[in-house]
Amino acid sequence: MVVLADSDTRWKWGVLTARRLAPDAAVDGLLLRGRATPTPRQLAEVGVAVDSLREVTTAEFLRAATAPGAYDMVVLACVGGAVQAMLHGLRRAAADGVASGAAASGGAASEGAAAAGAACGESAAGAAVGSGPDGELPARPVVVTGYVGVVYEKLTDGLLLRHGADLVLANSPFDAYRFRAVYEGVGADAGSVAECALPFLEGTAAPAPAETGDGPFTVVFAVQPSVPAGRADRAYLLRRAVQHALRHPEREVLIKLRSKPGEHTTHIEELPYQKLVRKLPGGRDGANGGLPPNCRLVYGHMGEILDRARHTGGLLVTVSSTAALESLHRGVPTAVLTDLGVREALGNHYFTGSGCLASWDELDDGLLPEADEKWVLRQGVRGGDGFAAARDRVTRLVGRAASGGLPPLAPYYTVRTAPGYLPGILRRYGLEQDGSPGARSSTEAADGLGAAGRGAVRRVVREAARGAYRHGVQRVAPLIRKAGEL
Repeated sequence: MVVLADSDTRWKWGVLTARRLAPDAAVDGLLLRGRATPTPRQLAEVGVAVDSLREVTTAEFLRAATAPGAYDMVVLACVGGAVQAMLHGLRRAAADGVASGAAASGGAASEGAAAAGAACGESAAGAAVGSGPDGELPARPVVVTGYVGVVYEKLTDGLLLRHGADLVLANSPFDAYRFRAVYEGVGADAGSVAECALPFLEGTAAPAPAETGDGPFTVVFAVQPSVPAGRADRAYLLRRAVQHALRHPEREVLIKLRSKPGEHTTHIEELPYQKLVRKLPGGRDGANGGLPPNCRLVYGHMGEILDRARHTGGLLVTVSSTAALESLHRGVPTAVLTDLGVREALGNHYFTGSGCLASWDELDDGLLPEADEKWVLRQGVRGGDGFAAARDRVTRLVGRAASGGLPPLAPYYTVRTAPGYLPGILRRYGLEQDGSPGARSSTEAADGLGAAGRGAVRRVVREAARGAYRHGVQRVAPLIRKAGEL
């Protein structure tokens, strides 16, 4: 199987999901070239291994994923727009394969393909995508997608962009109910929704009681790249973490960062905490300047850091990070901050009813929140084998694909249902309206995309562009906003 990912967290989700769905299968990794393509350091920190790994464009991915006999399953671990584009690209590539086979055997695939396209609401120009003559189904892999964590915003938009995959994984019974409701509400097929669990929650039985000892009580503050977004709010949270460390010198406060300066994650981080630390009194010297001795910035694998908190009887604090679910899964007391309000914009509204909502004042006074067990079960944090049903569905789909082929992928969005939306998404990923690679991609393929000299030049230009983008996001944009406030 193959995993396509476009950021560090989605890479982690995609590979672990593939391993849970098909534990014995070989897994290849493809990183979609773009703004948030993870660096080698980020990949190492995530800590998941694959049999092979390389960076690709949209056209390169489509060629690799649809090569005859290449893969039984594709996991699309990408942002919604990328998933939608790849679904249309895979649909077109599979249909082209059927048409080529029919032409080689003297058949004519256009009529059957046009009928299939028309059934999906496409125009005549884009209708030559579907099954072949005599109902021949395209030889294609099973396509799986889903979400990397808590789904608290853009639910409808994100789900419809993922519609068309064979399986859309829901990370909890709660999510499965919401996903089906959205699909049914717009008249789309909801049969692709499959309930499972977050793949990094290995085994979902109730945890043993929290341990004590093994070092000082550890407080892990899991920060987020874009929540909250404003400088004042982010500076406030940092100050409160520092004040907690000063008030409890017997505790160790770890500010868990997602990325180093210059790296990008799933969400854009305009105001890294590494820079905010320098604004603290005495904060100009060293990475931890301005922090008391028992408070420091840390990187690393979240699971390992949470295990440290667990072994010391510690605590996780966050605004709305998916780390909260990992923490609850491990039985670590978990605080979802209310200091900035409980608001959809922050994502902490997702945790209403969890028993985890708390403020820094309450934590300073010694509160250790206790999670509501019914809520935890509803969110898929604990229970049985969350992947059993999804694994069974994948096995059956792979069997169908091998024995007679699978129906053409049929996303909800087509050039007929969303003519003002879909074409822009496809163009962003280098595809035409019918899902075929654009002229630039075709020219590159014909000229030999892998030429060493040209590839080296592209890499240099790409890194320069990424650097300029990061500089604009992290340096220029804040200055413009600040000037606008004067």
